[in-house]
Amino acid sequence: MELDPVIHAPTRLQIVSLLAAAEEAEFGFVRDTVGVSDSVLSKHGSALEAAGYVAVRKGYVGKRPKTWFKLTGKGRAAFTAYVENLQRIVAPSGLSVVPDERVQRVDD
Repeated sequence: MELDPVIHAPTRLQIVSLLAAAEEAEFGFVRDTVGVSDSVLSKHGSALEAAGYVAVRKGYVGKRPKTWFKLTGKGRAAFTAYVENLQRIVAPSGLSVVPDERVQRVDD
């Protein structure tokens, strides 16, 4: 079992995790949430796009150029496989990266 090297970089893992929870996210939101500079997000976004994991959409809001990121089907499948492999790696410790569905959440 191998962790996907495209996703494994910590910043890319944060980006993919964030996008997995959203339909689409604006560049500034991703940058601020992940806590990186514009250039770092551009570099990692390009790597994820080159792998086919993220779709990048450019457009305008009024006269201001904007960029949005969206996790592709391939990216979602790769992220799911990554989490499953990570769970297999940590399972012998008795810990889990996957939430226990039997645990009642505070917001339920």
